[in-house]
Amino acid sequence: MTDAELAARLAGAAGRLALTLRDTGLVSGRALGDAGDQAVNVLLMKALAEARPEDGVLSEETTDSLDRLGKARVWIIDPLDGTREYAEGRDDWAVHVALAVDGVATVGAVALPARGLVFRSDAPPPPVTRPARPRLLVSRSRPPEAATRLAEALDADMVPMGSAGAKAMAVLMGEGDIYFHTGGQHQWDNAAPVAVARAAGMVATRADGGPCIYNGAETLLPDLLICAPELAPACAPCWTGSTCRERRNGSRPGGGAWRGPSGP
Repeated sequence: MTDAELAARLAGAAGRLALTLRDTGLVSGRALGDAGDQAVNVLLMKALAEARPEDGVLSEETTDSLDRLGKARVWIIDPLDGTREYAEGRDDWAVHVALAVDGVATVGAVALPARGLVFRSDAPPPPVTRPARPRLLVSRSRPPEAATRLAEALDADMVPMGSAGAKAMAVLMGEGDIYFHTGGQHQWDNAAPVAVARAAGMVATRADGGPCIYNGAETLLPDLLICAPELAPACAPCWTGSTCRERRNGSRPGGGAWRGPSGP
């Protein structure tokens, strides 16, 4: 079984387990979110230990071991991306399974279990037609100020949505056009979405066009841009009102041009 096949198989199985647990109705609210996180994490950790025993693993729900820093291959997983949405009975939550090789998210699968979908890096979806007015995917509870400024600068519609994985896959499906996030994330929040988005031909970088680098000692990876390539130059980071204006000339904070997609 290839790494990509394994990632997709595990994401799908984990999603089905999460749905089954939710459908029992035995727990609800925060208790359901906690139970789902733990059950799915156990499934994924056990399966990876059996299928890829020599690889490292970084999971949101398992105490981190820095032994992974000495490994070239590290699986990065988020058992339930969007625990709140999962517990509320919504469909905009995800399961993330990614493999980083030498710091690059090379393989990934993102399951949207409530929608019956699994996106995988070895079978990306076909391109979609984009509308003239872009749609910017933002947090449904707390859109980052920078995303609001970017929406104003691009005259874009803001589309609230739940988890990071759901927003990233919405770009691939044509349900949105730009996912620009500066509100703080960790490696498990975006490794799988980045791998799948890049395989589908999307730009998937840090907010300023720099690479997303994985398996660092610090798990924080605070900002992210996923969009169609033709939209990327207009999405130079809007950290201030002036940079929103400067983006029309392709500039970025610090004076240089937006770097464009480099690395993962």
